[in-house]
Amino acid sequence: MDEISDRAYIGIDVGGTNLRMALVDEQGVIIHKTKSRTEIHHGRQAFFSLLGRGIESLLRIARDNGRETVAVGVGVPGLIANNGHVHVSVNLPPLDGLNLRDELQAMTGLPTVVANDVNAFAFGESVYGAGRGYRSFLMVTLGTGVGGGLILDGKIWTGIDGVAGEFGHMTVEPEGKPCPCGNHGCLEQYASASALVTAAREVMSRQGSILLAGHRLDGITTKMVADAAREGNPTALSLFAEAGRYLGIAAASVANLLNLEALIIGGGVAASFDLLQESIEREILGRAFPIPGRRLRIDRATLGDDGGFLGSAALVMNHYQKGNP
Repeated sequence: MDEISDRAYIGIDVGGTNLRMALVDEQGVIIHKTKSRTEIHHGRQAFFSLLGRGIESLLRIARDNGRETVAVGVGVPGLIANNGHVHVSVNLPPLDGLNLRDELQAMTGLPTVVANDVNAFAFGESVYGAGRGYRSFLMVTLGTGVGGGLILDGKIWTGIDGVAGEFGHMTVEPEGKPCPCGNHGCLEQYASASALVTAAREVMSRQGSILLAGHRLDGITTKMVADAAREGNPTALSLFAEAGRYLGIAAASVANLLNLEALIIGGGVAASFDLLQESIEREILGRAFPIPGRRLRIDRATLGDDGGFLGSAALVMNHYQKGNP
């Protein structure tokens, strides 16, 4: 193998529940990947021990395959500064106030880039996935919350402090539902997986079997609601239409502001993309100016669960190849 093809990168996707790690070559081919529980509730030291064991395992696999691991990329949910400082990570509170980049560089001796997880996912889609045909788009992830990552002219836009792209905390109902961020009426209170499940439970509490007969309220999932919608249940269909409407309200403002080429939707609820797309598009066309509204394509992300670590690897690969420190 030549010098370039010998190189490998470690991509890490740190979630509130799962820790996904992979060894990736310079063409974006996954050499090896792992998935484990993040176990963040055991505290910072336990988390770093888990992370260290995972990295060492990937370094060993790289050596066994004749590869030189040259850098590490990490995606973390929360407000992450450009220098890798974790301002706030709601799902990973033991990491609050920590410079994760510096810690990992000290641990591995390798150049490291730490970014917001959806920013990393967005960059992965721009290099390997649904964003390859676009120069500028908004990546939105629909899961427990609603995340956002902006690609502008082929580059991640992080803002002056590194915390841009918080699409899920755009206000869509000024006097709406309270959000843990301290605001009221944030988008993620109406369009996330959690919001869909909450809405379904509220309907079932009021109307009983009209939605999901025979299911316990605490056992309801977005997949159940989506299955009911695809079977023609009007209440389930209306719940997805309402979530799509709120996504479209927020996206219309972004279209007017930035005149993007696409809105790319990923995360767990993206499996129900077909149930959301029509209402998203209708709202955008009804609210945005005609030129940016018609321009904006609505696509589904293609990288799935691999998107986080592929994006993290792509970010650090781009950083390393440009010779940044």
